[in-house]
Amino acid sequence: MSSDDVVIRYDKVCKSFGPKVVLKDLDLEVRRGETLAIMGPSGIGKSVTLRHAVGLMKADAGTVTVEGHDMATVGREDLRDLRRRIGYLFQEGALINWLSAGENVALPLRENTKLSDAEIRERAEERLALVHLEGTYDLMPPELSGGMRKRVGLARALVTDPEIVFFDEPNTGLDPEISMSINHLMRELNERLSITSIVVTHLVSCILVVADRVVLLDQGHVAAEGTPEEFVHSDQPRIQSFLAKPHD
Repeated sequence: MSSDDVVIRYDKVCKSFGPKVVLKDLDLEVRRGETLAIMGPSGIGKSVTLRHAVGLMKADAGTVTVEGHDMATVGREDLRDLRRRIGYLFQEGALINWLSAGENVALPLRENTKLSDAEIRERAEERLALVHLEGTYDLMPPELSGGMRKRVGLARALVTDPEIVFFDEPNTGLDPEISMSINHLMRELNERLSITSIVVTHLVSCILVVADRVVLLDQGHVAAEGTPEEFVHSDQPRIQSFLAKPHD
């Protein structure tokens, strides 16, 4: 694999919070255009792994590089430019309750561009339509179902036309039918927009739809890796143990 094919690289990354070791010599690469799923028990460091790649956390040791930028030393302007190329879907959607659905989607454009109000509204409406939420611009978050709020969060993550998108537990709080609809929407958008993405999830139903490759984090590093089908049918004890346990 050439270096140009690797968008995100974790090289011997370590991260601790007090005495708790979360990441220990994590080695991981994310290839351009692929969807990588990260699985593992709660508290194992899946979301922490994402936060390092967007510059919200810094490693205690090792390096995290995104498009060739070392996230520990990247300058403020380069980091701002890089974040414009990254979308992030938070676990709970993280909508602002006093802003309408459309204004939640528009927020990154208002903060990071000089587009006019009319251009911002047009772009936000386009992204709402992309996630099948036409006509919802003026609805307030309490008027939206859980699945709709998740899709608004997805529209916001996509409104800046990112090349990289992080999905942090995209199915949290959704019933199985809506959860599966979100999975298919994510896959549709990844294929249509040629996005490089990381999906943090504990659901096999999610990885079978959205992922090209799956890694299992255990004891701070990658314990297993393969295609979704290889992962599900693996006889590796760590994978079998993880899949056998219920996960909230």
